[in-house]
Amino acid sequence: MPSIGTRAQVMGAAFVALALFPLVANPYLLYVVNLGLIYVVLAVGLNLLLGFGGQFAFANAALFGIGAYATGLLQVRLQWPYLLAVAAGAVFTTGIGLLVALPALRLSGLYLAMATLAFAQFTQWVLLNWEKVTFGAGGFKIPPPRFDPLPLTSAQGIYYLSLLVAALLAVLAWNIVRSRVGRALVAIRDSELAAEALAIDLARYKTIAFVLSAFYAGIAGALYSATLNFVAPEGFDLFQMVVQFSMVVVGGLGSVWGSVLGAGLLLAMQEGLRAFKGAQEIAFGLLLMLCIIFLPEGLISFLKRHMPGWSEPLRRPDARSDAPPNAPR
Repeated sequence: MPSIGTRAQVMGAAFVALALFPLVANPYLLYVVNLGLIYVVLAVGLNLLLGFGGQFAFANAALFGIGAYATGLLQVRLQWPYLLAVAAGAVFTTGIGLLVALPALRLSGLYLAMATLAFAQFTQWVLLNWEKVTFGAGGFKIPPPRFDPLPLTSAQGIYYLSLLVAALLAVLAWNIVRSRVGRALVAIRDSELAAEALAIDLARYKTIAFVLSAFYAGIAGALYSATLNFVAPEGFDLFQMVVQFSMVVVGGLGSVWGSVLGAGLLLAMQEGLRAFKGAQEIAFGLLLMLCIIFLPEGLISFLKRHMPGWSEPLRRPDARSDAPPNAPR
């Protein structure tokens, strides 16, 4: 198969194309691509927890909603500027993620999945019924963020902010998985008993995985609230969880760049089926099932197999070992 370029070349060209996209795109296309960038952040963060850490948790959609609500409520209730609300919302969501991590220290597999699913349903109930704070089922509007003195509209400003954040967080995740933390997470995913035998602190690294995933979800929620200028509970329900899981599984579990690929492809599929709301859930569920059965390594496996420079080793090729001799390699 002919080469389409190395990963750095492809990602660099994609970043330049996305940076120039607002010059030719209409407002709706700009919104769709902006949503895709937000999903990239979500998918990468979830893959750190699920694909690398092996923690089968269903809290990501709820944390996504918490990030959106925290950012929006700080703007509406306390009149905070958008960028300050983003930072505070991300910190608050990360703190909630730390609390969610507590059951993971004693639970695994199906039990962890059920505990985090209960947390997601409880969060949805709070968003729907705590009307004095969350405005209830009707949601609430958020003032469009301003980017003065830059000559950008609100939609363009949030687009470029999403592009910059998605690129930085993808690179951050790529560096994390090639560090001692990433190798420890993979060791825990493969075998907790073997990881303990290698003197890996399970509680510490599981907590790191949940905190990282919550931070990514909080940032994505903050960007999402500004993209829509509106927040409502229905945007963070169980279907949102299915969408995020599908992005990770279809793109490739345990692959940062597979998360990027899966987010883009699944968003295109969602947009193609927008007129058929009921068909979306069926199509996503079917695609998820087919990938689990026939393509367990995700679509990124094709690039790794046929294209140069797309492998994802857990160690920097030119770096000295930063781990003790008995750490996973």
